[in-house]
Amino acid sequence: MNDMNLVRVCRADYANPDHAQALVTVLDAYARDPMGGAEALSAFAKANLVASLVARSQAFSVLAFTGVDDKEPVGLVNCFEGFSTFACQPLVNVHDVAVLDGFRGQRIAERMLALVEDIARERGACKLTLEVLQGNVGALRLYKRVGFASYQLDPAMGNAQFLQKKL
Repeated sequence: MNDMNLVRVCRADYANPDHAQALVTVLDAYARDPMGGAEALSAFAKANLVASLVARSQAFSVLAFTGVDDKEPVGLVNCFEGFSTFACQPLVNVHDVAVLDGFRGQRIAERMLALVEDIARERGACKLTLEVLQGNVGALRLYKRVGFASYQLDPAMGNAQFLQKKL
């Protein structure tokens, strides 16, 4: 097991080539994992991801590295600012949470999410949102431990569901 104290968590600097490469490397590993769909990122996504994030002022990412420099990425969280019309304030959607296989169970994701929360507060966000697969038991435990819960407006109407329509 690796020493969690040797893991550095930071806000990604998309202009830093090491951070840009780390983002693509960890996201590709996540995409290849069954919880990420078990399919590698396309060549297009790998080549254009960082520039596409830079073009979106509402995007930010958090990275985790092990070692003495930013050459060994072990974790990633990608986030996008949205807007809550009911609160009339920004919200932050946590879109990707990934920790490389050999580093799971060390609370790295918890540390990255704590930084995400700090950044969201700096942006004046009223809440964090995310979606998670029902079968991802480890992630569900993590999210509950750090304060996430099912979303509902009226208990009689039940929990909100996340749906998609591919275009």
